[in-house]
Amino acid sequence: SRVFRYNRPTMSLESSSMSEQVSEHIFAESRDEVAARRLNRTLQHLSPTEGPQPELLSSVPCAASSSAPTASSLSWAKNLDNLKWNGWGYKDSGFLMNDKGQVYFAGKRYELAGSVLPHFRGWAEKVAGVDPTKMSPPQQPEDILRHVASPIKNEAFLRAINGQYAEISFDASERLFHAHGHTCQEIYKLRWGKFGRVPDVVIWPASSDHVEAIVAAANAHNVVIIPYGGGTSVTDALEPPVDETRMIVSLPTKRMNKIRVDIENMTAFIEAGAVGVDIERELSKYGMTLGHEPDSHEFSSMGGWVATRASGMRKNVYGNIEDILLSATIVTPTGTISRPCHAPRISTGPDVNEFILGSEGMLGVITDATVKIKPLPEAHVYGSIVFPTFEAGVQFMKELSRRRAAPASVRLVDNEQFIFAQALKPGVSTFRQMLDAVKKWYVTGYKGYAVNDMCAATLLFEGTKEQVDAEQKLVYKIAHTYGGLVGGPENGKRGYLLTFLIAYLRDYGFDHFFVSESFETSVKAKDVLQVCVRVKERIRKAAAARGIVHPPPFVSSRVTQIYDTGFAVYFYFGFVFAGVKDPLEAFSQIEVEARDEILKLGGSLSHHHGVGKLRAYAMEDAIGKAGVDMLQGLKRTIDPKNVFGARNMGLGAPPGASLHH
Repeated sequence: SRVFRYNRPTMSLESSSMSEQVSEHIFAESRDEVAARRLNRTLQHLSPTEGPQPELLSSVPCAASSSAPTASSLSWAKNLDNLKWNGWGYKDSGFLMNDKGQVYFAGKRYELAGSVLPHFRGWAEKVAGVDPTKMSPPQQPEDILRHVASPIKNEAFLRAINGQYAEISFDASERLFHAHGHTCQEIYKLRWGKFGRVPDVVIWPASSDHVEAIVAAANAHNVVIIPYGGGTSVTDALEPPVDETRMIVSLPTKRMNKIRVDIENMTAFIEAGAVGVDIERELSKYGMTLGHEPDSHEFSSMGGWVATRASGMRKNVYGNIEDILLSATIVTPTGTISRPCHAPRISTGPDVNEFILGSEGMLGVITDATVKIKPLPEAHVYGSIVFPTFEAGVQFMKELSRRRAAPASVRLVDNEQFIFAQALKPGVSTFRQMLDAVKKWYVTGYKGYAVNDMCAATLLFEGTKEQVDAEQKLVYKIAHTYGGLVGGPENGKRGYLLTFLIAYLRDYGFDHFFVSESFETSVKAKDVLQVCVRVKERIRKAAAARGIVHPPPFVSSRVTQIYDTGFAVYFYFGFVFAGVKDPLEAFSQIEVEARDEILKLGGSLSHHHGVGKLRAYAMEDAIGKAGVDMLQGLKRTIDPKNVFGARNMGLGAPPGASLHH
């Protein structure tokens, strides 16, 4: 009884001396103190002193009681110099090996920074087949830059836009940096291959007037534009078509990042280039939040979220981007489109927003969005639950859906991912090791949970203290019905914050001949378990057919979002590619087979990543021929000269043109 605390009706596996299950009481604090504390929670995966700090270019006094919109402009340009050119995130952050052969997380930006992960190497060797003594060094920047062709220059276009931008560059490294997103295939090519086509010029507009001038000139002089937000696309959406002969412009929106807050109407005007963490920092000054937190929150932008119909981890409280968006502005070759009325609901025919949402840079450049904002939550509490089997966990998720009892975030990971998460635990004290051993004995010995069957759910509760307390009681009561044991807030917090570091693991894998990727879908409630099981089986069979057997591929899944009628599901897979003939082609074909299985089982082509060129081959299967014809008709009407010629979703592609690279 001194080690475990009993919270009816479930057993807590968290030591009562280490942390508390209940949400903290909010004491009398100044408004600034409350905002600072809440923002720190929102951004706590970043180190409070070393995280990327936006440069405040202009500001106004914070006046929450005023109904007048206020504005500021943020800049994250200085962070670009700190980014990896051939991998995810910051140059100083990532999983490395120390002199003792232990894996640790380098840098000072994240909460895990500096931590040794004593169990990760053993897991990687045993489960994933990664040999840390075998390195697969990437090529140097000069190796790939020598393959970047001289830029095509449309002089008439360049004369027409003179003075209508903040910056312009024909530099080969800038052009290469803006030629890709972050699919596994693109990063593989950065490390060991080359790109068949890159943009000819990178142009940074600083205002919507700049964008309108550039788009008009491109339309007049037959130039291609590919809009660029945070560069986090995982659908090949940013990679130029290899057979495009016109001049290609990459148009990053990062200089367009102004934010205006309207407290009385609970809205914010946010330019397309504003990045997630900067948006939250600015809104927190007014005690507000957007609540949209995708995995790429540090780098992805408002424009990219709208362009891909993005989803965030806390959507159960704040909604997906389509729920948050009131109006967006898009500059097209035939004019600028925006819904001027920001009333809470309108009935004026088909919603213009729906043509902009998910447009993936194929109709124009999204320049800004007016969105709903909410007060920062009073209480912010993590939690976790251990289930005896994945099937039990799925039944728990279905019950949450039926009763509309889901907290801000709830994610169920399968056994493979559960064990993987345990391998990412940092080194702990001797006392903590003893405590963990007792917990393990309780779960596996006393309760009889099998180590190879167990799974877990991580939780985040947000709201008032009373709301959070009530939600916790109900959620844990439902979990008890399906054999769930409360794992405590520490495990929940660690699981939630690891989300922001997973992409760094792919780079560690690449360093040791391991190629990996994640992809997502959404499925009906009755199909979720079948989809998880059969897609993993299909990946293993597809890998075996290509000789990837010893070691077999690593495959796992997690149920990440709850809806009234179903769920979003993420899959992770990877394999050792040393000795595999044409690893990139093998990987791509396995990925296609996995998606084909999803479609066969009634799943969606994408839940929130979008289509790009990577999934464009299946658009007709996803929305039908009539649906594709409708989108093509819209494309021809809005962009008759195919200025926005990235060919995402197959739109604007010449008959028979290849969408793959």
